[in-house]
Amino acid sequence: MMHARMNHPVMVLPEAMNVLQSLGALTKQGLPEKLLELVHLRASQINGCSVCVDMHPKIARKAGETDERLFAVSAWRDAPYFTDAERAALALTEAVTRLADREDPVPDAIWNEAAKHFDERELATLILSIATINVWNRLNATIKMPVGVWKVA
Repeated sequence: MMHARMNHPVMVLPEAMNVLQSLGALTKQGLPEKLLELVHLRASQINGCSVCVDMHPKIARKAGETDERLFAVSAWRDAPYFTDAERAALALTEAVTRLADREDPVPDAIWNEAAKHFDERELATLILSIATINVWNRLNATIKMPVGVWKVA
């Protein structure tokens, strides 16, 4: 059995759980749940967060997402299953998640494509959702949170 290095930081500091849950709830407003779950899964794949890579497909399936699309998220550029808006959101997710990987962390081409598909409020929601999943990924990866400790309701 795998064990975390420590109690989860949001359990040690419950106020942090409240803040992250509130932010998570806020980012569920205004964008389709299936889109947000694709974004969460892609960021989690990049960050190597096993807890979230396990959890978000389960949530996505409950929202009506197909296995075919979930299996293809890591190769979304070469898969025909995604809309232009989903592709723009996934490209933005990768850029925001990999800020240090390029001189211009979020290139204009990626930003402009996202802005074609999402209005300012939707972009704000998307960016906050990407940032939030990155926080969860970093917390879980740092303490080596094992898969299966948190269950999808």
